[in-house]
Amino acid sequence: MYFEQFYLTCLAHASYMIGSEGEAAVVDPQRDVDIYLKAAEEQKLKIRHIFETHLHADFVSGHKELAARTGAKIYIGAKADAGFPHVALNDGFEVRMGAVRIRALETPGHTAESVCLVVIDESDESDKTGQPCAVMTGDTLFIGDVGRPDLSRTYTPRELAGLLYDSLHEKLLALPDAVKVYPAHGAGSLCGRAMRAERSSTIGTERLTNYALQIPSREEFMAQLTTNLPTRPEYFLEDAEINRSGATSLTELPLLPALSPMEVGALLGRDGSGKVKINSNVLDVRPGEEFAAGHVPGSISIALSGQFASWAGGILGIHSKPVLIGDSEAQIEEARLRLARVGIEELRGYLAGGLTAWRKAGLPVTMTPQISPAELNQKLRDGNWRAADVVDVRREGEWQAGHIGDVQCRELDTFPQGLPAVDLERPVAVHCKSGYRSMIACSLLERAGHRNVVNVVGGFDAWHAAGLPEVAEQLARA
Repeated sequence: MYFEQFYLTCLAHASYMIGSEGEAAVVDPQRDVDIYLKAAEEQKLKIRHIFETHLHADFVSGHKELAARTGAKIYIGAKADAGFPHVALNDGFEVRMGAVRIRALETPGHTAESVCLVVIDESDESDKTGQPCAVMTGDTLFIGDVGRPDLSRTYTPRELAGLLYDSLHEKLLALPDAVKVYPAHGAGSLCGRAMRAERSSTIGTERLTNYALQIPSREEFMAQLTTNLPTRPEYFLEDAEINRSGATSLTELPLLPALSPMEVGALLGRDGSGKVKINSNVLDVRPGEEFAAGHVPGSISIALSGQFASWAGGILGIHSKPVLIGDSEAQIEEARLRLARVGIEELRGYLAGGLTAWRKAGLPVTMTPQISPAELNQKLRDGNWRAADVVDVRREGEWQAGHIGDVQCRELDTFPQGLPAVDLERPVAVHCKSGYRSMIACSLLERAGHRNVVNVVGGFDAWHAAGLPEVAEQLARA
């Protein structure tokens, strides 16, 4: 049996290919599908089957394009109400490829149509009992976590949480402990809250170490799974609907227009005085330190490193029609692909020549001041700055584990619903874990008119490494 995991760090997304005797199946494909075609060619396999474990909400799937390019059948849970040709999966449905069988388990909970896929390898000489060797769990069971239950328009979170408890205990935990677990997401995904960094596990390991599987009762499980859920980005439900009908091919996207500095300035709404009136989203994908050194006034920084696509979807939304700014055309093309992976397809164009062209046109450039943790600590100690002047944009769990005393926690995920209330007359220092999210936050505050925003270099990691004073929320409440 051939088995390969394809991990897309930008979306913390794992997809899979399984092959045997010349045939292959792809599970939960990402939008750009050439990687599967290349792998199949290298392994001398024909892709005959495409499985979706559910209607993904955090990215746009490539199942429709992959099927069009290979002639493969698409399989998805019977309750998906899918609008493309497909085979509906119910409990016990099997696909055989040579010596490999893939068996469906209906596991509602993360979504109503969620399924898990049990793999049985009959070619394994060490085991002729027909026992499963692996299970691809989609977003039902993660490494150290389980799927969030609030991504439905028709079921309440409590209803889905109850179904998830049943699916975990009646279906997945009924599998042997040695069965390997391969989920659709890893640490950093918003489809769960406490995923570990490992990219595979076993049923036995999860039975012993996964916090959600230690919850003793169905009622308590429902209560815990629906309390303090991470903010759900608005684009999640929209992406699920795109996946229900099937996305268009990436080859159908139009050419991206090259815009002059004057055209970009006009989109920003610069008036005769040079003041920016925001009429469009201008997305700067360069590294954060480059953005801090100089950027187009009113532009938003989301660096192409890190989980760029997820943050772009959450902060901008899929209908934002941004203008891109980058260092090169290759960087622009990479950004465009990553945006398409979350459904941001319609772009106004990109700034031809980047910031260099903007400067040469004589247009103004804004800089974002940066400060070290030691300098911030000194200003707080001297009384020049107050704790109220510091905004921690990490998530609640990170903040509770350790934070600067008395600072406010405003998760970056919540910024689209409203920016933090900060004193316009005073400086505001923004930090996250390492500096990626804080630069996004700084750019959003600047865009809203704040002119005294400072980024904390290295974030709380650097603060902690320097041995500066911090408090854990659990201790603060003691």
